[in-house]
Amino acid sequence: MAQTMINFRMDEELKKSMEETCKDLGLSMTAAFTIFAKKMTREKRIPFDVSIDPFYLLRCDKEAIEV
Repeated sequence: MAQTMINFRMDEELKKSMEETCKDLGLSMTAAFTIFAKKMTREKRIPFDVSIDPFYLLRCDKEAIEV
């Protein structure tokens, strides 16, 4: 199977945290992203719930009122 390189930007602290979590799980970040990509492709969906955090929603509403 031919492989390709993918580059994207991520918050530095998030990357460090993910690296630590992957290490704890015995995975590389490449393996973790490959697992995600295979599951997403197989299921034809994002393999977890995506929702709006009420904290950020309330914060955005407050900022909009102040403007």
